[in-house]
Formats: sequence, C-alpha cells, structure tokens
Amino acid sequence: MSPSQDITQVLLEASEQVPGSFERLFALLYEDLRGIALARMNEENAGHTLQATALVHEAYVRLVDQTRCQWRSRAHFLAVASQVMRRTLVDHARSRGRQKRGGDWDRVPFEEAITIGSPQGDPALLALDDSLRRLESTHPDKARVVEMRFFGGLSHEECAEVLSLSVRTVARHLDFAEAWLYRDMTTSGSPERA
Repeated sequence: MSPSQDITQVLLEASEQVPGSFERLFALLYEDLRGIALARMNEENAGHTLQATALVHEAYVRLVDQTRCQWRSRAHFLAVASQVMRRTLVDHARSRGRQKRGGDWDRVPFEEAITIGSPQGDPALLALDDSLRRLESTHPDKARVVEMRFFGGLSHEECAEVLSLSVRTVARHLDFAEAWLYRDMTTSGSPERA
C-alpha cells in the first residue's frame, strides 16, 4: 500500500473512530505537522518559550477530542491542525502577555513595588489574530485561506481541495486578504500593529 493510500485508509478509520486510528494518523503525519510547527515558530520572536515539538503535541491533545470530524483528506487534516496550532500560539501569546503584566503575581501596594515593566507579549501575533478575526467576521472564506496558508503551510492546491475552490480563487482570496489585513493592521490605531 502506498503512503497516500495508507493515509487515506487511516483517515477513514479515524473518521469512524476506530480505536487507535487517530494515533496512527498522527504518526503518519507527524513530520508534516512538525514542519508546519517549525515554520510557525521561525516566525515568532527569538525568545519564544513554546517549542515546535510542544506545539505539535498540544495540537494532538486538542485534535484527539475532535470526535465529530469527518477527515476528508490529508490536506483537510492539516488545515484543521493548522487552525489548532494558530489557536495554541495565540492562547500562549495572550497567556504570556497576562503574565508579563503581573497576571499571576500577588498584589502589593504601589509604594512597595515601584517597578516599571514593559508588557509586550507577542504583539505581532496578537495583532494579526485580531485583524484575522475582523476579516473572518466579514469574509470568512478569505480568512480561512489565510489561516491555512500562514498557519498551516498548505499549498494553493491543498487549500483549494479543502475549501472546494479553484486554485485561482484561492490566489484571489489571498490577494484580497493580504491587502485587507495590511490596511486593517496599519489603520487600527494601535502603534504595535503598524
């Protein structure tokens, strides 16, 4: 059996919730998922505390609970995994931002703690997520293409397959979304969005 036939068979089994099938599917696609995670981590700040392997494992934990998902193809699975990785990175960035602003510290009177901090979190990722959410509210199909390309590393062809669109339509959606996100991020009024 060829690797693509094996993946297709395991995808069907995972959709039918055959015991152990999701673990086999994850093992077959682990290197693809790790590649996506490495690409995402390379775009993060140098001091990022989440590692690519941890991102893949967190995606596994979140995906294993997807009991109602009917996996249609390898590209579909990777698209869903990319969405989960995006949510994980954004959740991690927000958590770090809260911690940097003292979210897990004990409160003390101002006179006892005269310190000047710089709550940075991961502003670029958070700004992109905010803009992507705004795009999604008006153009969900275009936001989904961005998510699959940027966070999932899927090709135009894979995006087209998952979304049942032509490759040309995927390219047009990306062109539109890129311009829309750029305008939104530079005109939103927040200095770290520019």
